[in-house]
Amino acid sequence: KVFAGLRKNSHGEGTLALPGGHLEMYETWAQCATREALEETGLELENVQFAHVTNDMMQDQNKHYVTIFMMAECCPPPSFLGLTLSYQKPQNLEPHKCDGWDSYSWDELVSFAEKSKKVKAVADDDGEEESATPKLFGPLLQLVQESPQVVIDFMNKA
Repeated sequence: KVFAGLRKNSHGEGTLALPGGHLEMYETWAQCATREALEETGLELENVQFAHVTNDMMQDQNKHYVTIFMMAECCPPPSFLGLTLSYQKPQNLEPHKCDGWDSYSWDELVSFAEKSKKVKAVADDDGEEESATPKLFGPLLQLVQESPQVVIDFMNKA
């Protein structure tokens, strides 16, 4: 599963996106992913590795990004008095940028991508677009559409 949240107050507002941000000077991709996850969700990561890269042209917003996707596992939660939580839960540490985090399987992300394609096709026909299915942020949508096997294998292994 992956943690994703609804973006707000930025391009792609109202779309489902993964934790992330811009690379700081002299930072490795793994360091950036670790820092951003901690800043946005409070989750500590391990086994951070390269997953995929997308070339994201957001013409309607006059933006062009190269998005580097990293994959990782959450560090095991600390134990307290011999009791260990089954997994860590993300906190919404930047509520001005995100409506909160939830976990999704790869199949759920694929389903959201397929449904948003159908909704867009209907919207193109009648000019209206409305759906309860979350829309994926452009880079995440492209990742799902390209379905890199390394990401699918990593998610199925977890």
